[in-house]
Amino acid sequence: MDQVELNEARTNPEFLGYLDHREKEVMESKSISGLYEVLDTLLVLNLDEQRVHRVYEEILKVSFDKIEERLKDDTKLTLENDDIYFIRSFYEHAIEKWSVLNFKGASELFFILTQIIDDEKLVESLNVHLIACAKELDMDSFYEEKVIHEQPSSDDAYGYFIMNFQFDTKEYLVQNSKLLEEQYNNLKHLLS
Repeated sequence: MDQVELNEARTNPEFLGYLDHREKEVMESKSISGLYEVLDTLLVLNLDEQRVHRVYEEILKVSFDKIEERLKDDTKLTLENDDIYFIRSFYEHAIEKWSVLNFKGASELFFILTQIIDDEKLVESLNVHLIACAKELDMDSFYEEKVIHEQPSSDDAYGYFIMNFQFDTKEYLVQNSKLLEEQYNNLKHLLS
């Protein structure tokens, strides 16, 4: 969408009415994909910040409930269907905590994700995040020093996550295996 289309969408009463209706519908149904559809639209259109926060809070509630269920059932999340949105919300919440230097909170969320995701490549990436939090490397420094800034095109499912680093991921995990093991031992109580 270009700027003219954005301005038109922001002022189109029919579209705004549809968006209001859709928001109410997904808030009631607790559809994670629908909630993200509404959230992404609100963000693109740069609409009411309180509304954005309300939808985001609902996303977190729905996701935390679903992930708690998965932990109890001992079933893994995949990068398919609604699972991708549950993973995305937990990841975004971890990133949010990390960005305000809440290393403990971010580590806990990254750790839980490593335990409930059935995708080796994403789990390896999350372990890199976990190591950075254990080293108390702030998010900006991590991004500047460790991440490839121009992300190569990859599978769309990975588009929500920081996946490409300035080093070989497997090698990095081996080099930091002791620290990662300590983190896993310190955080395993979260699974009980």
